[in-house]
Amino acid sequence: MSGGPTVRRQCQFVPETALSEDECKEAISLMKHSADEDIVKNKMKLTFDYRRNMILDPQQSCNILFEFPRFKDVKGLVEQDFVLMFGEGVSGKLLEKWPTAYKKKIIQECRKLPSTSELEELLLTADPPEDSTERDADFGWDSDLSSVFLLLHLIPPSAQGRRKPGKVSASQAEKHLVVFKKSGTSIQEHLDAITTSSQPYLLAVGARKNAVHQFFIVLDKNAIPCRSTSCLGAFDELFKAHFVFGTSYNPMLRNMYTFIQTTVYNIDVGKVKESPRVAEVRIAQPVSIFLFIHIALQHVCSPLCITSVSSGLPGTAAFPGQVPPLVAVVANGVHKTAVGSHVVSPASETNYRRCGPRLDFVNGPLHSRLLQLSYIFSCHFH
Repeated sequence: MSGGPTVRRQCQFVPETALSEDECKEAISLMKHSADEDIVKNKMKLTFDYRRNMILDPQQSCNILFEFPRFKDVKGLVEQDFVLMFGEGVSGKLLEKWPTAYKKKIIQECRKLPSTSELEELLLTADPPEDSTERDADFGWDSDLSSVFLLLHLIPPSAQGRRKPGKVSASQAEKHLVVFKKSGTSIQEHLDAITTSSQPYLLAVGARKNAVHQFFIVLDKNAIPCRSTSCLGAFDELFKAHFVFGTSYNPMLRNMYTFIQTTVYNIDVGKVKESPRVAEVRIAQPVSIFLFIHIALQHVCSPLCITSVSSGLPGTAAFPGQVPPLVAVVANGVHKTAVGSHVVSPASETNYRRCGPRLDFVNGPLHSRLLQLSYIFSCHFH
């Protein structure tokens, strides 16, 4: 497969003028000692291509935080590099859509799982009852991070590999995602106690788990301060750090991260290996029509049938026929043709009609058909 945080990719950012190697080294030297954060961020932007090549070089990647130490004291540099890679639209997807589209659905799906004490505790903190007191809420993480942890129950953690066979519990996997330390704890002592190199994780510092005042991304015994002080914002930065530093997902968290990558951010859909459970849960979540079409492209030789795409949709969204008409058009590279006569089943067509103009598939450019579909489906999928 050719996707994920460790692959070389075409980035959104294209510099107006490319710096020579000497100019890059001069910019790197300047920002190492500059007290002006605006200058640091500007020089980091100018040296983005140089840094990407360094990160993707196995011989140099281990020195990235030595060469660019300002990651460790200037907040927001991880976010800036991720935006340069994927653009503002992709970067904002998790914070925009998690609270409104994904969180509620994940809680609903987890309520269908066999009950355990760990699961019930997370459900209580992710979706506390209206009559709960402040004291009741003190024992766990905040609602947003609890809903992220619920994904580890909904999508079972990956095994640790051949050397350590066997299933991994969701509670075990949680410890590789976030570590909590009480306020006043020495961050350096925590870093010094790390004995093995591992994938990045969050270090949360606060009075209690649902009152964290500072998050750090721990990577190779270094603490990178998060710009966000919210649990969801810090998790957003943690996910992005994998792409910014070109590091693989923790094996125990791979399924969860793959779901976040393909479903929430829509990155490398169809280019990464997904477990059957990840694909199953992804299809059950709200998705954009463009992801819907991208999924269809992976099934050009079989009927496509996506059920329960959104809780607001009765019936089934489906392309009729052995080869979906829309997919056939795209796969054949024909950009001006009729798309087909149907895209939704009769059971759900009425539901779509209430949301906007009825789909009339007359001959016309494919692009206009996609725009029309996006408008109709966005009422449910965005």
